[in-house]
This record gives sequence, structure tokens and C-alpha cells, in this order.
Amino acid sequence: MSEIFSETNMITALEKYIPNGETLRAGIHAGANETSAAVVFTNCDFMHDRLIPFENGKTIIVRKKKYSGYDVYVGITENFLVITNCEKYSYFYDISEIKNEDGVFKNDVTDDILLEDIGKVYACTDIEKCEIKKARLGSFKCNITMKNGDYFKLMFPKLGGLGGGMPRHAEYRAEIIERLNKLNT
Repeated sequence: MSEIFSETNMITALEKYIPNGETLRAGIHAGANETSAAVVFTNCDFMHDRLIPFENGKTIIVRKKKYSGYDVYVGITENFLVITNCEKYSYFYDISEIKNEDGVFKNDVTDDILLEDIGKVYACTDIEKCEIKKARLGSFKCNITMKNGDYFKLMFPKLGGLGGGMPRHAEYRAEIIERLNKLNT
């Protein structure tokens, strides 16, 4: 488990999802207590663990949820919030075909999309509400709700693990909290 408390491993995991042209400003290890994401995709089909492009294909909604505690990395760039798993975890997926309704934001599938990659990157402008409260032992509870209804219930610990693998944890945690608080005003 100590490998999750490695700044190098964290940066590698977060950079996989950082959009082109963006740079990681801060990243930390955090605990996730509950997450929920729902994304609509068009021109695709579902195959085992992924969505594949299919011209004139289906419109599919993927709902991805987890209700138990697990470890995540939380990173922030100038314009994006990135949340990714520290290790491989299982989620509840509900995948269903829907009618191609107007007014719903849809993602056109042009390449294979792994289900595990859904709900990892959000534009900071898509954050609807972020509540940050002090918790026990110097930690902070952080509940983030996106405009599309996705949400994350996170806990930012005081320390980045034992052994010194995350030497800038306190600095990065302060920067992430400051940035999230600014977005919430």
C-alpha cells in the first residue's frame, strides 16, 4: 500500500488524464467515501469493458458509482479537476440505451473508451458546489457536486502517508483547497 503514497506514482496516474495544454499545479492522495458519475455517449456500442465507436450507433448513458471508501489522487490544473484511483477498484455500472434527446450534453465516441476512465476529468467551470469543512485530526471533508449531477465525497488527510513519499502534500493540499474555495464563491 505504501506505493500509493509516492508523489511520482501520483503524478504518473494524474497526468494520464490531464488535457493537452494543461499542467498539473497540485496533486494529493485523498480518501473517497462516495462517488457518482453519469455520462451520455453517442454513436457507439458497448462491448464488455468499453464503449466503441459505431457510425450511426446507439446513444448510451453510463452511470458509474462507488459507495465504499477507497484511495484516490486529486489533482488540479489551471482549468481542470482530475480525480483518479490509486489502485484498481470495482464500481457499479449501469449502462443503458436512451433516446437521443435534445438539451442533454452528449459525447460523441470516436475512439474506444474504457469504463474505468469515465468520470475522471472535469472543467473547473463545471463545479456547481464545493463544500470544504475541517474534520478530525487535521483533515478536511470535501464534497464536490458538478453541474451535471456528478459528485464526489472526499477526505483530504493532514499527512500524505508515512515515509516521506509525498513531501509537498501539505503545500499541494492547501493549494487545492484554496482553488476549490475560489471556484465556490
